[in-house]
Amino acid sequence: MSQAPLEAKTRAEELRRLLNRASYEYYVLDAPTMPDAVYDQLYRELQDLESQYPELVSPESPTQRVGDRPSEQFNSVRHTIPLYSLENAFNFEELENWQSRWQRVAPDVKQAEYVCELKIDGSAIALTYENGLLTRGATRGDGIVGEDITPNIRTIRSIPLRLMGDHLPERVEVRGEAFLPLEVFEQINQEREENGEPLFANPRNAAAGTLRQLDSRIVAQRRLDFFAYTLYLLPASSDSPSLQPPSTQWQSLELLQTLGFRVNPHRKLCASLQDVEAFATEWERKRFELPYLTDGLVIKLNSLALQERLGFTQKFPRWAIALKYPAEEAPTRVENITIQVGRTGALTPVAELSPVSLAGTTVSRATLHNADFVAQLDVRVGDTVIVRKAGEIIPEVVRVLKELRQAGAVPFQMPTHCPACGQPVVKPEDEVVTRCVNPACPAILKGALIHWASRQALDINGLGEKWVQQFLDRGLIHTVADLYDLTVEQLIPVERMGKKSAENLVKAIAQSKTQPWSRVLYGLGIRHVGSVNAQVLSEHFPTVEALASADMEAIAQVYGIGPEIARAVYEWFRVPANQQLIARLKQAGVQLAAAEPATPDPKTQTLAGKTFVITGTLPTLKREEAKALIQRAGGKVTDSVSKKTSYVVVGEDAGSKLEKAKTLGIPLLTETQLRELLA
Repeated sequence: MSQAPLEAKTRAEELRRLLNRASYEYYVLDAPTMPDAVYDQLYRELQDLESQYPELVSPESPTQRVGDRPSEQFNSVRHTIPLYSLENAFNFEELENWQSRWQRVAPDVKQAEYVCELKIDGSAIALTYENGLLTRGATRGDGIVGEDITPNIRTIRSIPLRLMGDHLPERVEVRGEAFLPLEVFEQINQEREENGEPLFANPRNAAAGTLRQLDSRIVAQRRLDFFAYTLYLLPASSDSPSLQPPSTQWQSLELLQTLGFRVNPHRKLCASLQDVEAFATEWERKRFELPYLTDGLVIKLNSLALQERLGFTQKFPRWAIALKYPAEEAPTRVENITIQVGRTGALTPVAELSPVSLAGTTVSRATLHNADFVAQLDVRVGDTVIVRKAGEIIPEVVRVLKELRQAGAVPFQMPTHCPACGQPVVKPEDEVVTRCVNPACPAILKGALIHWASRQALDINGLGEKWVQQFLDRGLIHTVADLYDLTVEQLIPVERMGKKSAENLVKAIAQSKTQPWSRVLYGLGIRHVGSVNAQVLSEHFPTVEALASADMEAIAQVYGIGPEIARAVYEWFRVPANQQLIARLKQAGVQLAAAEPATPDPKTQTLAGKTFVITGTLPTLKREEAKALIQRAGGKVTDSVSKKTSYVVVGEDAGSKLEKAKTLGIPLLTETQLRELLA
């Protein structure tokens, strides 16, 4: 391979400069000057040069934004400066209370300026630049420790790979929000629906999930965008000329623009809290005109010196707060009430609505949960209802405008027979849910197959809802065990399958036979048995025979299980169809027994005798990963909080378990504290 001549080096540098400038104009300034055809021609020329002379490839080259081969995992990184979340205010009175609190810390400050910025509904990231080059991109994590997602960050075209300007700082950290424009979000969900994949609930979840993709090529395809909002000049190791540090937040935003970042143009420097309120009122109405979601404002004290003086509480900066807009509500009409049958046979009424725009997405369906909920609301076909998106995630019917009800509207009645199979349904006295109990019901079978193939169960790559439905329609599958009899020849005729796809799917199904007994138990879909309970049961009953032959009392005595789960497990194994399923799975070679455990080293059992509960979404660890780390150190993980619980590990969006832990006085741990305990 020949060494690159000087003219090739010079041309490559020129091409990088031209292309990066064009990208900046297109993605940051939204004012392109270079025609697309010219850009494509120059891009191909640079690709050819880098292909001929690989030593010309550089980190700031636009060819490095396309994504690389999948990573095995993300590495944890400690933030140089903690990436705190913000305290929330939900009305102007709470905003005034916040102002009073910071003024008590700085009583000599009688008047202060505020910077108002739109609160973008995405995922916070931290970017590190050294000598002008992007060297690291990390997630927020728990604010102290995040995940290194640099290959994914490089795919975001509104993030500069090299800072613009002269006399660049030796080290700089930039904070901002990665987000999905609404148009892109809708395209992604449309593709996922066509592929039989679960839809993202909202752009925020989609952005967070995209950033944590191990395959950066997928990230590149999803076209994330970015707004920068904070700049930190980090200590340098030399006295070389650098940028003049800003003294205000407003100057920081202007400097970020100078360095090549996209900064949200809808911001305002306010002389008082009254100006802040006026700006907030204006954008509560105008936010729906934007091509991305915003759920409020971020208000910061403008003076960086005052910010440093005020500092932080244990959770939040004292000098900033988020003013959240109330959940959006809208009236619409109930066109019909249909029934959805889940994998456990539960019949769920669903309101089919006249399409209405809520929080940037079109809503046409909302769950009505169960018959009692419908009766309580007294919702009927033809009613005008108020629909809300709680947290801008799940649409829900809030109330019925009965004064608009048309004459002759009939109260809703749950069906007496399953709409999927026609068999009679039952409603146990101790439950609010009506159920189909026909194990051959196609809706139950479809749900069971999708659950069996899910990531936490048998993790059959490529087996989504679309294929499951086609297999059922063609009569290829009648039970979960039938998956292991499928052949390439049977699958090739399936629409849009193809030989290669058929071979890959048969291979993925065969690989699922190696999944451990705990995953198989979870995959069986027994009511109330989640992944944590399945792990606990598999440890106490190391074979399917041991669990199937156990009486209800023995199962209930397992710590964390209890009588309700025990009854569900016991009754499941008494059903002849389930006994036949187990026999066929065993014949297929699926793991129905735990591997012989190695004798643990006492030195590594630092959590022996401790019991943990995990609630909420952890910053860098999946729940299964955290559970595995705890168990490896000798600890136990259960699904419910009790007086016997040693610690509760708390992530974002923690629910009732957190409240119960506080009531019982159970010690709480962040992910960082858990890692320290493990160490």
